[in-house]
Amino acid sequence: MKVDIDNSEITVDARVLGELLHVPAAEVPGLLRLGAITSICERGVGADAGRYRLTFFHSNSRVRLSVDAQGRIVQRAVIDFGDRELPPVLRRAGS
Repeated sequence: MKVDIDNSEITVDARVLGELLHVPAAEVPGLLRLGAITSICERGVGADAGRYRLTFFHSNSRVRLSVDAQGRIVQRAVIDFGDRELPPVLRRAGS
């Protein structure tokens, strides 16, 4: 899996995001436009310079991808809260 980074513009393939959020890839763009999928992008500093942490939220799930400067996903984490909505505290950067 890889993320495209071009002049600090970051693009995640809808297939990758859809798979991690359990959403059909074809629905990802529309859900993003509607604000049903939201995201936070954090740029690394110091020892993490050149890395990015991308966090996506949808319904009861949070997906976090850590990528290097070449866009390689070096770490990923998925939290699914089942029938419960995602707690608001998890919709913040750094949580």
